[in-house]
Amino acid sequence: MSSPLIYERNWADKYKYEDAEKQHFERLAKGPSPPANNQADEKSSLASEVARARQHIKTSLECVDRISTFAVNQGGTDLVNRIVSLEKENEGLRKLVEKMQKSQDALEKRLNELEKKSSSVVSAPKTSAAPAKPAAPQKATPAPKDDDDDVDLFGSSDEEDESAKQVREQRLAEYAAKKSKKPVLIAKSNVILDVKPWDDETDMLELEKAVRSIEMDGLLWGASKKVPLAYGIHKLQISAVIEDEKVSVDLLTEQIESNEDYVQSVDIAAFNKI
Repeated sequence: MSSPLIYERNWADKYKYEDAEKQHFERLAKGPSPPANNQADEKSSLASEVARARQHIKTSLECVDRISTFAVNQGGTDLVNRIVSLEKENEGLRKLVEKMQKSQDALEKRLNELEKKSSSVVSAPKTSAAPAKPAAPQKATPAPKDDDDDVDLFGSSDEEDESAKQVREQRLAEYAAKKSKKPVLIAKSNVILDVKPWDDETDMLELEKAVRSIEMDGLLWGASKKVPLAYGIHKLQISAVIEDEKVSVDLLTEQIESNEDYVQSVDIAAFNKI
């Protein structure tokens, strides 16, 4: 804010200076006077004029300082208000980041638990099947030798081969049955998708309904939340668990983007194997 005294054109003390000038020229017209008194008068008049001029400049500068201080105070209030609003916005963003960090930690903890469960399920059949090794076929014990005439040297070999063959087939059948009962490990992945709307007027509830209405074999929708982008626009962040052999991520994103009334684009925010 500029000082109003800058444009001041009135000289309030002009008449004093004009009177002093008039007296000076009158003294010059009357002729020389005693030099000591004349010089003393001139010095005193000049000193008083200089003092008055200095006082006038000093008061003008003080007025300008007060006006500039007032302007700075007014502008400082606006600056303080802006700083306060920025601090509030920063605090809100910090809380949002902490909330997202907590949700991410919870999701990672859940994934770790699922990995431990899947590894325990895979390792359990191995540990249980380890001790069940097929026993070696028992050798037929020869009959006690009473007399050399009672020993049959040709008939016992066929019976031993048939019994060993039956035992081997029985063990193979038991092993095949156990192997068929062993659970098959299904490869799964956890996907987090960012679904972006067209503008801030898009109904996010209808958008989420449209996304969740997509059903596929091997697809399981999880939790979702709205994440602010800019200018009041929010995106839908939704998680899903898919079976890798049955569900393709590209096909899933194409089906979501087919809802052109609500969806502008779909990005993959995270992709983790389970």
